[in-house]
Amino acid sequence: MVNTNMNQTSNRTINIQITWGYPPGVSLVDTVPEDMRATIHPHWNKFPPVNPMWHYILGLSYIILGTISVFGNGLVLHLFSKTKELKTPANMFVVNLAFSDLCMMISQFPWFVYNSFNGGVWLFGPFLCELYSCTASVFGLGSITTMAAISYDRYNVIVNGMNGPRMTYKKAAGLITFCWCYAILWSIFPFLGWGAFIPEGILDSCGFDYLTRDTRIVSYTCCVFVSNYCTPLLIISYCYYHIVKAIFHHERTLREQAKKMNVTSLRSNVDQNAQSAEIRIAKVALANIALWVGMWTPYATIVLQGALGNQDNITPMVTILPALICKCASIANPVVYAISHPKYRLALQKELPWFCINEKPPTGTDTQSTGSAVTAASSDTAT
Repeated sequence: MVNTNMNQTSNRTINIQITWGYPPGVSLVDTVPEDMRATIHPHWNKFPPVNPMWHYILGLSYIILGTISVFGNGLVLHLFSKTKELKTPANMFVVNLAFSDLCMMISQFPWFVYNSFNGGVWLFGPFLCELYSCTASVFGLGSITTMAAISYDRYNVIVNGMNGPRMTYKKAAGLITFCWCYAILWSIFPFLGWGAFIPEGILDSCGFDYLTRDTRIVSYTCCVFVSNYCTPLLIISYCYYHIVKAIFHHERTLREQAKKMNVTSLRSNVDQNAQSAEIRIAKVALANIALWVGMWTPYATIVLQGALGNQDNITPMVTILPALICKCASIANPVVYAISHPKYRLALQKELPWFCINEKPPTGTDTQSTGSAVTAASSDTAT
């Protein structure tokens, strides 16, 4: 009798281990609500549901990213709007970038977090799925185009110097308006029949349809890849390449002049500060390009592969992780574009002394951007 009871207990334990979790043959699509089934691409039918652990990990990651992004970009907006010295035409681009990144995170991470902790599926219906994707596109492209505008402004200030057209509030407002119009235009095309927004990855978020192989979807995907990834990347790379080239050319000219005059350096103490500013701008330029490539290339690669390449390698986790990396840009942008600004650090030091920032007041006249003092110092030295 004892052996029989032990065998029954053992069999019951084995049955519990076998039936725990998703039954055999269940696909990822089987876990989504009925009203979302028609919007799911057939590509995801061949994948089983992901381990529920991933939903909690990604949800927690988005909470951390969202909190940091809201704090960082909110702080940028607060300080730039409150500090008179920061209210310049060029800094309007930095403010616009912080605003776009802030809106991106606010419009994205609450929905994703809610889905992640409530079954790991999209729970808000088809229309809000499309709206979620559209807002991500608008604010994402808004940030991308603004970064390109910032690179153009710094190129104009540092490379063209006094010969370039001066940035005014009206010109800055015009460029910012163009950035938003450009972002909105590309984001509303799916509502007009060119392209589509559908659930993607582990199906708790939505994005562009880059898996459907028809002319309407493939043409839109390729155009988005060229216009919203390749074109801004070329602009940013071109501008910062010439910025760094101009800085090193200026340094080489100074060294040659000093050699002809048989002196160690032509720089005064003030010019030494300009030299350090030049080096800082060169580093920021490289950081900007590295940020762009690191944050956006993984997702752009997935999109292009889905439209033209082998889709077998596009798994739910392979898709969702690059999308998560893109959101990290809203954290890195305030650091690269705002905290690298000396006058922003001075304002931050004044408003939040517990940040332990020790920034010395600038000796030059940095009225336009980080590169303005360099340009002014370079012009003074050349003359």
